[in-house]
Amino acid sequence: MHRTITAVTVLATAALLSACVFAPPVTTTTDTASVTRMSEQALATCGPGNVKEVNAKSFTCK
Repeated sequence: MHRTITAVTVLATAALLSACVFAPPVTTTTDTASVTRMSEQALATCGPGNVKEVNAKSFTCK
């Protein structure tokens, strides 16, 4: 009985320590149409010279 508990403990520990971590792939390509559209929206909202940062999904004003 003692050997069974030890074997199960060792297998459980090995399984927990060898867990995989899944991360979605990082895409570096940006949709230029989305960036252009967001840039136009940023200029309309913030005003010329007041846009801090623009990306394909959002923008920030100064």
